[in-house]
Amino acid sequence: MVTKKDYIEYLISTPVNYTCTNLAKHLEDVSHDAVNDYLHRERLTAHHLWEQVKPLLNDRPETYLIVDDSVQAKKHAHKMDLVQRQYSGNEGSVVKGIGVVNLVHTDGEDYYPIDFRIYAKDMDGKTKNDHFREMLLNAKQDKNIQANTVLFDSWYGSWENLKCVHRLGMVFFTTLKSNRLVSLSREAGYIHLDEIEWTDERLKEGVSVKLQKVPFRVQLFKVVTPHGDIDWIITNSDASLTTDDVQDADTRRWQVEQLHRELKQLTSIIEKCQCRKQRAQRNHIACCYQAWRAIKVKADELGKTLYATVHDLLYEFLRAELRDPCIPALEVT
Repeated sequence: MVTKKDYIEYLISTPVNYTCTNLAKHLEDVSHDAVNDYLHRERLTAHHLWEQVKPLLNDRPETYLIVDDSVQAKKHAHKMDLVQRQYSGNEGSVVKGIGVVNLVHTDGEDYYPIDFRIYAKDMDGKTKNDHFREMLLNAKQDKNIQANTVLFDSWYGSWENLKCVHRLGMVFFTTLKSNRLVSLSREAGYIHLDEIEWTDERLKEGVSVKLQKVPFRVQLFKVVTPHGDIDWIITNSDASLTTDDVQDADTRRWQVEQLHRELKQLTSIIEKCQCRKQRAQRNHIACCYQAWRAIKVKADELGKTLYATVHDLLYEFLRAELRDPCIPALEVT
């Protein structure tokens, strides 16, 4: 019989092969069918992850929530549930894969995923923006998360999402697409972002603008990156913020990208599950999050990065092999 503990430890430990067959080969009296049956029988959800990370959070009003999505690429998948063609920021193009929308909590240092949703519109009719609002409402109303600021990119900057955050009494920081229309005043009407006259004062403190379908004004900031690119950042904060303050808040959003990389590179490669049925894929993804949490806790205990913690597994294996090689070198002249 295969347990969740068995499967999660396998995800952490296996260096190359990620299949049910390989796990069965390395467990006594366990068949491939037993592993496959486990993945199809369980109903693991994001709630199980929440119960595990809840005691680890340093949650207070000054902390942050981050929303972003990631695509688990399945380039060679055929007839695999949940797989659809969608844009991947990692690939910079449209790929076949399974989309996952993540909600991450951070205190500025430590970050933990507290919710995730599989993007499968053909099955449940929900868009990524629907998942955004559901996870945020669940975090504030059911999980009683105190974090009062939410960070997200322009993909989630729709008027419905902005209104949802505002109604919850939360502060948002998000980017705008360059073609978004804004209004400085009722008389001026709506104009493109690059038509705004940016005085020294506006470059430092931003400018108050109105967005279409958004019933409240937001503060718009023009942030020029070191490479010369321009980020347009808006917030509904009523605090007196400078462009540096806004840029600092937005920078924290990149912790979710770090989580995406760690899930893909450390937890048996979250993308590698070959099961075709959606239930098995959902359970595999849920186990990957719990494997990440186990690595994170161990890394904190050791005072190491997550990467160093996992790589040390191979380090100890190599040391043992060098002491007593399974395949010794032949004598050469």
